[in-house]
Amino acid sequence: MKNHILIVFSIAMLISNTVNSQNKLYKINQDSTSTLGLLKYDINTTLQSVKHAFTRPIYWKKKDYTKLGGLIAGTALLSLTDESVNNFANKHSDKFPKLIRDVGWYFGSPQNYFMANAGLYGYGLFAKNEKVRYTSVLIISSSITSGFLQSLAKNAFGRARPGRDLGAFYFKPLSKEGGFHSFPSGHTVLSVTMTHAIAKQFKNPWVKTGIYAFGAIPPLSRLVDDAHWITDIAFSTALSIIVVDSIDKFLKKNNAFDLDHNRPSNKISWNFMFSGNKVGLIGTF
Repeated sequence: MKNHILIVFSIAMLISNTVNSQNKLYKINQDSTSTLGLLKYDINTTLQSVKHAFTRPIYWKKKDYTKLGGLIAGTALLSLTDESVNNFANKHSDKFPKLIRDVGWYFGSPQNYFMANAGLYGYGLFAKNEKVRYTSVLIISSSITSGFLQSLAKNAFGRARPGRDLGAFYFKPLSKEGGFHSFPSGHTVLSVTMTHAIAKQFKNPWVKTGIYAFGAIPPLSRLVDDAHWITDIAFSTALSIIVVDSIDKFLKKNNAFDLDHNRPSNKISWNFMFSGNKVGLIGTF
């Protein structure tokens, strides 16, 4: 814990010393600006993106609250299948390849996740590749936002993990025990955040499908490993997509990184479906 506090403090100091007190997005010449200048720009853009994500609910309209209500109602309805899905996963866990389970664990682990994104951003920064930097800033901003929300929810709800054998509806609010941090799924939040942010940069639907398929490994592995209920994963997936889309829209609206986002693309539109005995997240090409 002390190491985590030290890291957070160091990052905060770095940001405060390099942003030059910018309180809004600003324009730079992406080609002629120095590497340090690009770093300052990216840090400021990240901060403004996170600020936008957290303050956006202030401007919500009726339709936004309706969507939130639908998400909550859908999650509640889906929770009725939690134990049956968990039993099914347990019965077939021995058929799930160990290699896939290991990949899911390591890819969704925070330390590996941030190392991978640090490498991605480092390449974009030193190669002065605006597209890669844009993608990395989108991932970082979304990860900070959704990561904070899921950490807050984990502690607030204190939901027992399946492995505790206490049932899907046992809660111990404000518990510090890892066994009561089932809802939502941190591995799912990180993996979906990264894969959704990356997939949005491609037009080919088959490439998108491949990226999303890889991003589905951590959630599935956590389900098979008896670490989460299906509702933990479903809600975390929806949360990550909502956050990434919100920040992506903000960056494009402000023309961050001077990229041309107006070209035709095979965009996937995500919508929630609640009808009868069906609950789903539908992506339309």
